[in-house]
Amino acid sequence: MSDRQAGKKEGTAERAEKILEPIAAGHGVVIYDTEYVKEAGDWYLRAYIDKQPGGVTIDDCEAVSREFSDALDEADLIDEAYILEVSSPGLGRQLKKDRHLAYSVGEKVEIKTFKETDGSKEWEGTLTGFDKESVHIETEDGRDIRIIRKEIAVMRLALEL
Repeated sequence: MSDRQAGKKEGTAERAEKILEPIAAGHGVVIYDTEYVKEAGDWYLRAYIDKQPGGVTIDDCEAVSREFSDALDEADLIDEAYILEVSSPGLGRQLKKDRHLAYSVGEKVEIKTFKETDGSKEWEGTLTGFDKESVHIETEDGRDIRIIRKEIAVMRLALEL
C-alpha cells in the first residue's frame, strides 16, 4: 500500500469518526474504533461502537448505522463506493489505542510479544495501567509485569468462558 493510500485511509476514518461522535453520544454508545480499509477490491468504512454495561445490541448498531449513513451522505465525505458497517468490537477485541487501554483497565488481557519479557512471549493478566512506553499487567500469581508497547505483537481482551 502506498503512503498516499495509507494517509487516505487514516484521514477518512478520522473525519468519519468526527461525524459519528455526536451520533454515538445521542444513542448512548461510545466509539471504540473506526477504520477505512480496502478488502478484495471493495472499500469498507467500519465503525465499532460499545456501551457499558452490557455491550451494544443489534438495535443500537442499526440505529447508529442509519443516522451515520445519512450524515455521511450529507457531508459527501467519501468519493468512491464503499460499504458501511457498524458493529460491536467483539469479545476478543484488540487493544491498539490509548482509549482502548483506558476503557479496559481492570480487565483480563492476553499479550503476545515479539521478544521475550521476563522469560515469556505470551502473557495473560489484569491490565492495571499503561503509559506512552509500556503496559502493566498483574498475573494470576500476583506478579506485576511491565511490557514495552513497541514490543507487543498483539494485545486483546482475554476470552473468559
